[in-house]
Amino acid sequence: MNRTRALSNERTLAVVGLVLTAIGMLLEIGSGSQLYPTLTGPIVLLATAAVVALRHARWTGYVGLLVPLVLGIGLVVSTVMSPTFLEQITDLGNGGIVAGSIAHVIGLAGAVAGGFGMILANHRAADVSREEHEVNAPAT
Repeated sequence: MNRTRALSNERTLAVVGLVLTAIGMLLEIGSGSQLYPTLTGPIVLLATAAVVALRHARWTGYVGLLVPLVLGIGLVVSTVMSPTFLEQITDLGNGGIVAGSIAHVIGLAGAVAGGFGMILANHRAADVSREEHEVNAPAT
């Protein structure tokens, strides 16, 4: 049986945000940024995007939220500790790093919003299912 499912808006937002963040990080790395010495971040983001897109389970919303949230918190902490990220965004001398940094931030925001939306949608669906079960339950 060849069955396909359309992605919900929340899931689509999470996947696009994760992929955009990975592209932004790769663009930063390719343009010479010293913030990301390895490809671990983009690999984790793309793997997370694949899990969120391909696995339709209740827990994928939490994965879609937690991975970009942890990376976003790390970005904020690193920005507070060292102004390197802010310098990358404001130094217009290297367009690749600026574009990558902007894509990185926008992607993280989108992925967090999509992951949060997935969790809320799961809870709403569970509430509706519970209400339907209570309505259809035999009276005692």
